[in-house]
Amino acid sequence: MTFRKFLKTLKAVKNCSPSTLSSKPYHQHLPDLISKFLAISKPLNASTLSDLNPTIFHDILANPDLKPSKCFHFFNLVVKNQSLVSFKPDLQAHLTLISRLLKARLFSDAESVLKSLSINENPRYPFLVIASAVENCCFESKVMAKFFNLMLKVYSDNGEFGEVAKTFDYMKNNGIKIDERTCTVHLIALKGADELGLALDFFYQMVETGLEISVYSLTAVVDGLCRNGDIKKGREMVEEMAGRGIKANVITYNTLIDSCAKRWNFEELDLVLGLMEKGGVEFNIETYKFLIDGYTSYGKIKEADRLVEEMHDKGLRVDTYLYNLMINGYLKSGSLESVLLLFDRMSNRCIKPNVDTYWPLINAYSNVREMEVAMKYVHEMQNKGFELDKVIYDMLIDRFCLNGMVDEAFELRIEMERKGFHADISLCNQMGKLLCEMYQTEKAKMLLNIMIKRGICPKSLSFTSAIS
Repeated sequence: MTFRKFLKTLKAVKNCSPSTLSSKPYHQHLPDLISKFLAISKPLNASTLSDLNPTIFHDILANPDLKPSKCFHFFNLVVKNQSLVSFKPDLQAHLTLISRLLKARLFSDAESVLKSLSINENPRYPFLVIASAVENCCFESKVMAKFFNLMLKVYSDNGEFGEVAKTFDYMKNNGIKIDERTCTVHLIALKGADELGLALDFFYQMVETGLEISVYSLTAVVDGLCRNGDIKKGREMVEEMAGRGIKANVITYNTLIDSCAKRWNFEELDLVLGLMEKGGVEFNIETYKFLIDGYTSYGKIKEADRLVEEMHDKGLRVDTYLYNLMINGYLKSGSLESVLLLFDRMSNRCIKPNVDTYWPLINAYSNVREMEVAMKYVHEMQNKGFELDKVIYDMLIDRFCLNGMVDEAFELRIEMERKGFHADISLCNQMGKLLCEMYQTEKAKMLLNIMIKRGICPKSLSFTSAIS
C-alpha cells in the first residue's frame, strides 16, 4: 500500500458511519494502517504525502491503540521529509508525543523530541509558551514532573543555563516535584563550563527550596571550588552543610585532600582532616594515596612512611605505586640507606617492584659514580623481565663515559642497537671523542661507520678529525 492510498483509506475510515464499520471503530483501524505504512521501503515523494494534514497527523499521534514507539517512528519520518509535507508539526503534536513517550518510559526518545521543540532553531518555542501549553494539556502530575525535569536536563546539556533557571523557578513556584539527580547533572555541567558562580547560586537555591540534597551535589560543588583553587571555601561549605544535616562522604573529603596535597597547603589540609575525623569518616585507599603523594613530593617522608605502615596495620592493600613514591621521596632527600630498607620491606611483604621502582635507584647510584651498583640493579631488573628503554640506555652510556668507562659504554651501545634504539648524536660524539683519547681508534672508526650508515653527515660528528 502506498502512503497516498493509506491516507485515502484513513479518511474513508474516519468518514464512514458506525454501521458501515461494524467490525472496528475508526481509531482502532489506525494501528494496522500505520504498521503497514511503516513497513513501506519505497522512498517518499511529494504526491505520497500530499494528503497528510495536521488533523490526521495529530489523530495518529494521540491514538491509544498505537504504540508510542511507532508514533515516534512515524513522527520522525514526517519530520525528515518536511519538504514533502504541507505543514509543520505544531506544539500540540510535540507535546502529545512527548507525553506518551514519558508514560511509556521511553525517556531517550522523549528527550529527542523535547530537544527539537526547545533547542533546535526550527521550530524552537520559548519556555513560557511551552509551559503554558503543558498547563492546558492537563498532564498528570507525575508526567508533568517528568516533563519539566527532562526539560531542565535538555536545557542544561545544551548550555542554555538561563533557561534552566527559568525552568527551576517555574517548578518551584508551581509545586512541581524537582528531581535532585537532574539538578546534580546540571551542577556538573556548570562546573564543566567553568560557571562556578552559577553553580554556587544554583546549589544554594536547591538548599533553600528544601530539596533533599545528596552528597553527590555537594561533592560536585566542592570539586568545582577546589579546581578553582578555593579550597578554603570548599572546606567551609562542607562544614556549613554538615550543620544543615547534609554530610560529606569520603569522596568529598578526598577532593579537598587531593587539592591540599597537590598545592602543599598543609595548614588547610590539617583543618580538612580534623573535619573528617569529627564527621566520623574513615580514610580509604585513595585518601592514603593523595596524602602520601603530597607528603613525599614535599619532603615529609616520615609522615608518608607512617601512613604506609598504618595502611598495612589496617589490612589495606599497599601497592608498588605507593612504595615508588616513598623511594623517590627518600632519594630526593639523599637517603640511599632508607631506599634499600624500603626494598627489603617490599620483598618481605611480597610487593613486586616495577620499572619505576628501579629507574630512580639506578639513576641515583650512577649519579654518585657507583656504576657497579647501578648495573647490579639493571641486571636484577632485566632478570625480572623488565626491558631497558632508550632513556635508561642513554643515561647509562652518558654516566659510563663520564666515569671514563668507554668499553662499557661501547658494549651498552651495541646492546642498545640490537634492541632497536639509536643513541643520540651527542652521546656518540662523547663516546667517539673518549675512544680517540684512549687510543681505541678501531672502535671509533666502527662507531663512525655505524653513524654514516644511519645517514648522519660525518661533518656533524666532532670526533672524525681525531680519527684521521
